Amino acid sequence: MNKPSLQAEEWVVKYGDLLYNYTLQRVSDKGLAEDIVQETFLSAWKSRETYKSDASEKTWLFAICKNKIIDHYRKKSSSPVQYAEVDTTDHFFDEAEHWTKEAQPNEWGINYQQPVETKEFYSILAYCKKKMQDMQRNVFVMKYMEDLSAEEICKVLNISSSNYWVIIHRAKLHLRKCLELNWINS
Repeated sequence: MNKPSLQAEEWVVKYGDLLYNYTLQRVSDKGLAEDIVQETFLSAWKSRETYKSDASEKTWLFAICKNKIIDHYRKKSSSPVQYAEVDTTDHFFDEAEHWTKEAQPNEWGINYQQPVETKEFYSILAYCKKKMQDMQRNVFVMKYMEDLSAEEICKVLNISSSNYWVIIHRAKLHLRKCLELNWINS
């Protein structure tokens, strides 16, 4: 078996900031992000003997971190949350989760290639995510940042499929409104 070439202290120096920034974007809490990164390194250290060099150490550590983030959401959602069904007369999204032609946002006229605007956008996005209800933020992060399927999210968070769709719908509406108020129309 191949062992990781770096020692724990070197992992922290080489990957600590990367893992922290990755985690902070997903949990929006500095202390929690630090804890998850620490748990990642601890878990990696404990399992270093079973590490296979199929993936780089960086990839291996990020996979552990991603699982720690998902474990956080799983623990946080120990009981199912029930939401009222969304009124079917508001057709903001189609079955493919895209905006319908009637409800789609206006063109925002933003050049995402410019670094300053991109940095500012992500700052506003982080602000808007913090304003979401916990479950909406959890579902949004798992869906759009961790790229989990609806089925996986339902299993991790212990929610029904219909609750998932209500939550993701409300999360999209919240983000749209918050971005338009704090970024687009500001």
